[in-house]
Amino acid sequence: MTLIKSISGIRGTIGGNTGDNLTPIDAVKFAAAYGTFIKKKNSEKEKITIVIGRDARISGKMISNLVANTLVGLGINVIDLGLSTTPTVEVAVPLEKADGGIILTASHNPKQWNALKLLNEKGEFLNGEDGADILKIAENDATIEFAEVDDLGAYRKKKNYIKKHIKEVLKLDLVDKKAIKKVKFKVVVDGVNSTGGIAIPALLKELGVKCVELYCEPNGHFPHNPEPLKEHLTDISELVVKEKADLGIVVDPDVDRLALISEDGSMFGEEYTLVACADYILGQLGGGNTVSNLSSSRALRDVTEKHGGTYTASAVGEVNVVQMMKDTNTVIGGEGNGGIIYPESHYGRDSLVGVALFLSHLAHKKISCKALRDSYPSYFMSKNKIQLTPQIDVDKILETMANNYKNEDVNTIDGVKIDFAEEWVHLRKSNTEPIIRIYTESTSQQNADALAERFITEIKEIIA
Repeated sequence: MTLIKSISGIRGTIGGNTGDNLTPIDAVKFAAAYGTFIKKKNSEKEKITIVIGRDARISGKMISNLVANTLVGLGINVIDLGLSTTPTVEVAVPLEKADGGIILTASHNPKQWNALKLLNEKGEFLNGEDGADILKIAENDATIEFAEVDDLGAYRKKKNYIKKHIKEVLKLDLVDKKAIKKVKFKVVVDGVNSTGGIAIPALLKELGVKCVELYCEPNGHFPHNPEPLKEHLTDISELVVKEKADLGIVVDPDVDRLALISEDGSMFGEEYTLVACADYILGQLGGGNTVSNLSSSRALRDVTEKHGGTYTASAVGEVNVVQMMKDTNTVIGGEGNGGIIYPESHYGRDSLVGVALFLSHLAHKKISCKALRDSYPSYFMSKNKIQLTPQIDVDKILETMANNYKNEDVNTIDGVKIDFAEEWVHLRKSNTEPIIRIYTESTSQQNADALAERFITEIKEIIA
């Protein structure tokens, strides 16, 4: 059982002992710390409002009730969207003129996990400084002051916000509804029995797309590992072929990661979701800048330069990508895990926006999903991890690896990334799980896998 406290929120497994897991006491403690932080930040305001929403995981309703009532106890008004998505809550915060937001989801983690993901008044993830302040408040709970009975906050539910989110997506200038409807796409959707099973079919219906639903009942019983990687998606790959669908769409439990399946059942690739959407946006705008994180494919750089733009890499983490996008006046960016960030909509990873842009692109190209994938530079990635124990000194391992390869192109702004002529490896400690992530990319899957195995062996030798 694990509890991970970071600047982006608190994430842990349900049950067990306080302080070691995400227990009710821990949920209340960190909700109170966040609420106190927001109140101090807006000390001149008479009443604070915070938007909350949750994915469909089994513990969601319990954690949501604890968080909502804690905020009410602080004298904060709560708008509860109920079953929602991460991007829906991000969109709702500014639309409701709220002072912050909390998304109750552990994203791609298995059903045992849940988390409090924290937003600012723009509906964007908190920066490092703000996150550190909240952690300090949580550790010194004497600074948390609850409201007296006459000053308690108000609680109200707002249903159908996913529909409102869909309307916002359809308003985007480069979402070509007419072109999509004309093609009459047939799509299989895997919603991993979470809120993507509500949101994605509803969006596709508005776009005139025929939808075949797979695992779209939002009951929180994930039918497979919810991280949308190739090895977890055999069911939808088979169903896409059986249904003779044009493509398959897969999202994670909170709908901020988007993976696509081509009509032959092959993976379009999480990495290439962003590449394809960027190709469309840059083509429509006649160029522009892009950003992705250090663990993302070189293919985005290639496509950006093809359109005459400039590509920049940021540290891993949505808040880092967003800041770099703002600094470089980026028209589209995101993360190589299928996270699309389109500033014209909002500064957050959004699979609904990604689906609408991708289908617009495919409709304009008038080619198959597989043909579109084959039109992009071919890079192959291998994503691996090593489980950590408290005795492992990760910083020492990364320092040793950087020193061992000091004669190569080494970047240490986030872990260690080593660029070779035709391939790269990125080693970093995860912010969400007790693991070292090992990402590699090369010109073939065999080479990418071999590079990963080589570095896994070297890391294990250092540990030993």
